[in-house]
Amino acid sequence: MTTMPSPPVAPRGAPDTSGLPGLTGADTDVGIGLWRTARRRLRRSPTAVAGAVIVLAFVVVAVTAPWLSSYRPGSTQWADQVTPSSVPGPGTGHPLGLDRFGSDLLTQLVYGARQSLVLGLVSTLIGLAAGAALGIVAGGFATIGGRLGGWVDNTVMRVVDIMLAIPGLLLAVSIAALLGQNPLAVMLAVGAAQVPIFARLLRGSMLAQGRTDYVLAANALGLRKRRIVTGHVLPNSIGPTIVQATLTLATAIIEVASLSFLGLGQSDPAAAEWGRMLVAAQDRFDVAPRLALLPGLAIAVTALGFTLLGEALREALDPRSSR
Repeated sequence: MTTMPSPPVAPRGAPDTSGLPGLTGADTDVGIGLWRTARRRLRRSPTAVAGAVIVLAFVVVAVTAPWLSSYRPGSTQWADQVTPSSVPGPGTGHPLGLDRFGSDLLTQLVYGARQSLVLGLVSTLIGLAAGAALGIVAGGFATIGGRLGGWVDNTVMRVVDIMLAIPGLLLAVSIAALLGQNPLAVMLAVGAAQVPIFARLLRGSMLAQGRTDYVLAANALGLRKRRIVTGHVLPNSIGPTIVQATLTLATAIIEVASLSFLGLGQSDPAAAEWGRMLVAAQDRFDVAPRLALLPGLAIAVTALGFTLLGEALREALDPRSSR
């Protein structure tokens, strides 16, 4: 008599996954790293694709600005064609017409993209570096614990709370007004306004990671606190900060344009910068509305692209998401 082999018995305490729907090998992310899973989700996300296309187009225009236009930015060689009651529109040699200073509008827009990219990106990097440094110090000492850890964490976070109590744009305006009208002042002002956002986010992520099972196991094994923080807690906490940097870049571009609109950016009114273009277009809006609509649309579309990409990246890195 032949005996049929009995089915394998799951170890005691192991969950029974037999018969559960949706757990086929093609649909699960078991055994796949977090970033690899995120890439797969991003490729399937229409939001991520749309945001990436907008951001890529913005970067390409900013990088290839000298090849997209044969004119110099801020050139006023056609100023004699502009009158108080009329601004030449699209025509031969000027696809989008001229601005109020007699500069080619297309040239101003493409070089304005380069200016906005540089100022927004550097501002975000400044805010990310300073905020991450404060977050690492506060979160690291809070994870280590003890009297010293609590004192350092409280001191750093009270400084961050003071910065957070001031509205970001107001803080940026105050710093830019103190440092004067130059691109460095704009970058430092916008970056300083972003510092508390990154500091609180990274500290919170590190505290959340500090209560996970793998940190408790590392403590039980006797690993040094500093090694646990730098080798395990920090690398697993940096993901949300990267996502926030993508979202903040959209805000930085808007704030750079806002400072320029308030007269705290470039001192040259004919400079190729989208915020400055909006300022210059105010008194000609009735005769040439395109002078304000085109740079305003460029700012809105660029900010939308970074926002869509950042939101899609946040969903892709969220393990609770089913996308």
